[in-house]
Amino acid sequence: MSGLTADPNYKQKSPDEILQRLEWRVIRRLDGLLQGDYRTLFYGTGIDFADIREYQANDDIRHIDWNVTARMDSPYVRQYVEDRDVTAWFLLDLSPSMGFGPAARPKRLVLTEYVATLARLLIRSGNRVGAILYNSQVEQTIPPRGSRNQVLRMMRSILQQPGEASGHATNLTQLLEAGLNSFKRRSLVFVISDFISEPGWERPLNLLNRRHELVGIRLWDPREVELPDAGMIVVEDAETGEQLLVDTSYPEFRRRFFAAAEQREAELKATLKRAGVDLFGISTEEELVGAIVRMASLRKRRRR
Repeated sequence: MSGLTADPNYKQKSPDEILQRLEWRVIRRLDGLLQGDYRTLFYGTGIDFADIREYQANDDIRHIDWNVTARMDSPYVRQYVEDRDVTAWFLLDLSPSMGFGPAARPKRLVLTEYVATLARLLIRSGNRVGAILYNSQVEQTIPPRGSRNQVLRMMRSILQQPGEASGHATNLTQLLEAGLNSFKRRSLVFVISDFISEPGWERPLNLLNRRHELVGIRLWDPREVELPDAGMIVVEDAETGEQLLVDTSYPEFRRRFFAAAEQREAELKATLKRAGVDLFGISTEEELVGAIVRMASLRKRRRR
C-alpha cells in the first residue's frame, strides 16, 4: 500500500518529510499512469466563455444558456475554453469521526495524503490552492497560493487539528457556507468528508455547485458498514463521546447495522446526484494511487 502507512512513526514526521514520501511513492507513479495529463481530474475550472452552440446528447445541462434557448426555441449551451490559472479550494471535514479507522490509517490520514497529493499536482502546474478547515466549527481559512510551501502549510494545519470528541455533532452546513462566503471567482472545490453530519447541508451544497466545479470525496472505513462478529463490545460516538455496549454476535443486530449503513449511502448518493455533484468514495483500505486513477477514469467517462 502506497502512502504513509509503511512507516509506523509517520505522526512524528514533519510535513516536509511526509510530502517528500508522497512525491516519491505516489506522485511519480501517477505521472507514469496518467502520463502527466491531469485534465481528467481538474477539467472544468478556470474557464472563459468562448461560444454558443446547439445542445447535444450528454452535454452538461448546467451549461445551457436559457436566454438563447428561449429565443431559438431549442436548447443551446455555452462553450468554454480552459484558463491556465485554476484556483482550487479544499473544504476539509476534520471532525472527530474522521479519526475512525485502523490505527495505522484512519480516515484523517487518508485525507492528509489525498489533499497533499492533489494540491502538489495543482501547484506544480502553476495553479493556486487554498483550504477551509472544519472541526466542530470552522477553524481556519488558508487563502490560495501557488507554491510548495503552501502545500506544507495546509498539511501542517491539518496535522495540528485535535481529534478528540467535542461533544457536538458535525454540521457540514457551516463548512459549505464558509466556502460560499469565501470564494470570489469560479473555482475547483473539493469537499472532503465522511458526510456524517446533521441535516440541512444540501442547500449550501447546491449553491456551491451552481457557482463552482464541485467534487465530493467521501472517506469511509469498512467497519462503518459491516460489523464483525466480536461478541460484546463497547462502541463510542466519535463526535459526542457517548458509549454503548452492544452484542455483535447477534446476527439480526449486524443485519440492521448493515442495512442502516446501506440506506445512508444510498441517500448520500441521491443527494449529490440531484445536485449534479460528482461523488467519489475512498476506503481506508484502498491504495492512494489506485483511488486517484479510478477517480480520473470516472470523471473522464462522465464528461463523455
